[in-house]
Amino acid sequence: MVNRGYHSTTTKYNVLYNGNLAFEQGLTNLRSNYYDNFWSILPIERMQVEERLTETNEPKDPDFQLAEEKATKAIQKHSMYMGGREKNPQMDEAYLMLGKSRYYDNRFIPALEAFNYILYKYPGSGNINEARVWREKTNLRLSYDELAIENLKELLKEERLKDQVKVDALATLAQAYINLEHLDSAAVPLKEARDLTSLKEERARYTFILGQIASSLNDKTSAYSLFQEVIDMKRKSPRQYTIQSHAQQFVNRAEGEIDSVAFLDKYSDLLEDRENRPYLDLINRQLGLYYSSKTNYKRSIDYFKESVKQSKGDEQLKARNYLDIGEIYFNTASYELAGNYYDSAISILPTRSREAYKIAKKRESLHDVVLFEKMAKENDSILYIVNLSDSDRREYFQKYADELRKQDFRKLNSELGGDSGANNVFNMPDFGSAIEKSMQSSGGAGQGKTGFYFYSQNAVSYGKLDFKKRWGNRALADNWRWGSSMGTANADVEEDLDVVADSATSEKFDDPRYNIETYLKEVPTDLEEIASIKKDRDFAYFQLGSIYSEKFAEFEMGADKLEALLLFEPEERLVLPALYKLYKIYSSIDENKAGLVKARIISEYPDSRYALLLQNKLGEQTFAETSEEVYVRLKREYESGEYLEVLQQLNSAIEQFSGDDYLSKLELLKALVVGRLEGLEAYKTSLNYVGLTYASTSEGKEAERILSQDVPSLAEKELVKDDVKTTNWKIIYAVNVSDLDKMALLESKLKLYAMDRQSYGVKFSKDYYNADTVFFVLHGMNSKANAESVVSFLRISPDYGIDREAFYISSDNYAVVQIKKIWDVFLQVEKE
Repeated sequence: MVNRGYHSTTTKYNVLYNGNLAFEQGLTNLRSNYYDNFWSILPIERMQVEERLTETNEPKDPDFQLAEEKATKAIQKHSMYMGGREKNPQMDEAYLMLGKSRYYDNRFIPALEAFNYILYKYPGSGNINEARVWREKTNLRLSYDELAIENLKELLKEERLKDQVKVDALATLAQAYINLEHLDSAAVPLKEARDLTSLKEERARYTFILGQIASSLNDKTSAYSLFQEVIDMKRKSPRQYTIQSHAQQFVNRAEGEIDSVAFLDKYSDLLEDRENRPYLDLINRQLGLYYSSKTNYKRSIDYFKESVKQSKGDEQLKARNYLDIGEIYFNTASYELAGNYYDSAISILPTRSREAYKIAKKRESLHDVVLFEKMAKENDSILYIVNLSDSDRREYFQKYADELRKQDFRKLNSELGGDSGANNVFNMPDFGSAIEKSMQSSGGAGQGKTGFYFYSQNAVSYGKLDFKKRWGNRALADNWRWGSSMGTANADVEEDLDVVADSATSEKFDDPRYNIETYLKEVPTDLEEIASIKKDRDFAYFQLGSIYSEKFAEFEMGADKLEALLLFEPEERLVLPALYKLYKIYSSIDENKAGLVKARIISEYPDSRYALLLQNKLGEQTFAETSEEVYVRLKREYESGEYLEVLQQLNSAIEQFSGDDYLSKLELLKALVVGRLEGLEAYKTSLNYVGLTYASTSEGKEAERILSQDVPSLAEKELVKDDVKTTNWKIIYAVNVSDLDKMALLESKLKLYAMDRQSYGVKFSKDYYNADTVFFVLHGMNSKANAESVVSFLRISPDYGIDREAFYISSDNYAVVQIKKIWDVFLQVEKE
């Protein structure tokens, strides 16, 4: 009995006492360092779960490590397990502390072992239900949510649970439902836990989470009321929940209903409250959102920027401020500024988040807008000047130079502290007089703004130019006026230099920026250069019309750009696509104009694909699959060489999926098929159609890239005279497509031969030449003589017996024949 009392007392008041002190300290530190992410539903428990690259059982937190050591010591030195029973009643407490310490140290497998040991060894313990709750909390950390729900439901059937144990069980059950995204199921046990708990912090947190759940379920009325409950708790609730509740009420307000006076009064009080200083970033953001909803964008941006300035570490908040500023600039067509703020947001948001991806795509489109807007503006200006008469052009640049001179001298006068009256620097004949007059008017170095000459960067810059005009380039040395080759010159030479210098000082300062000849000589005069500038300008307008209407749904802006393009009389390849895009735009905003454009396309371009599309004359087949499934299947068939069937299905798919996101992909695939079947010129036409019709998509850009980079190199390829040195030959059997079924035996024999000679590098392929002809091709012959012997063998061998005309062609010439579809030309060359 003495032994039992000693071990029990020592365990409780020595080892476990010190362990509990360390545990409580660790728990306090953990919660004080924990940062709640209010942008998603808060977890029930304030604890940071760390992602580890490797599983380890080593403790990390020194406080939890000490608590674990004390629990271990209690078990090792004071356990009295005899006759199948534990005689020290403190052992279940020791194991419970052991499990908790491991749990908060993110070592969940060892923690689970400790809790399971209590359930196995101490079924009659007074802490058995608490251990069961902690086991389920650990199961949640290990993603065993369904198992935790099952066990917790069983536990909650117990009638004599302690209040706090029941609160923890209900809250853990709610967390399990939240993990499974069963939010409506989570609200029931969490509400019960909220009503039962006696801890003020728990009550506030659970109420706030209930408000978040209601908001996620789009029950804005309930959410608003729950957040008001948190606010009404006043000092019983931690400050962060109160301020966040104010913010959430703005999000969950009734649509279109807001009392501006009450709102501004409330947030004015919140800003003035000293206790809210840690939350000024959130308060300013809410004011920014309010003014944004009232379309007072200037004040809105000011508050968003102030929110960023007052940021206390909430990177999500900072990113969303940047996004909101970007959206304002985007919606007011300030795309370059919008892009800058999107860049700032992307740099903060998690790299792989859906939101970051969405903004990155939008930013990419903005990059194109900025690029083409700049190109259009610059080229418009150049073409305007080019079209001016000589006299108008000189007058235009003279006005520009005069205004530039005024701006420069106004700035110089301001920096030197000069007056702004009639006798100021603008009336001075040269730079030296301007400086002198300005210095006099400023009263010397002791008065005015920056009276000292060298304090003004503009003055120094002008001085350098003036000195260089008078003296040229001089080294920094004694007697600098003499120059490096005049060190022994006599006084007469110095006198001559003085005369030159005196005459130079009387000349007017001539900055080349003020000389209109500087600009006139930069005006392009070459007709090809001017045509190139016009071509770039027209294409920029076309791209802008596409991007505004298709990417940003700015139909009016898109229509304006395309209408302006048509007035420029652009190259023919842009006219029809521009008209079709105008038709699609006007179909959304002006049916009458859409009808006029449609009639024009059909009457002026009756045989075009656009006209056929508008008259529903393309394709008859229908697909049960989605556009994505059709595209994936047809691309796979294209890669296997089934070009005719693919082309037929593509025509039907393009008709059926008009307006779908996958339409541009289907069109580009069709261009590739057309290139295979009809050759380079048809390929160019199809690519041009895709590049212009879907200019704002990645497929349109890829089509333009192929046109500008790949097609020119393909066009340069020509047939060459084969010689004996050529080491890569092919054997071709030409077959009509209509005879393919009859030629199945020929195909199988050639496949068999290729399979038998596979070790020698021989391969067989069935290549479409065009819609009428297919080539059965044997590849891998190292010379023409080798190819001829193979054909002879295939003719006389009883296993093959192929008595059909064969053709021999080098690999290089075969590529040219397929690219340019000049088989007849090749045959003629061979005959010669």
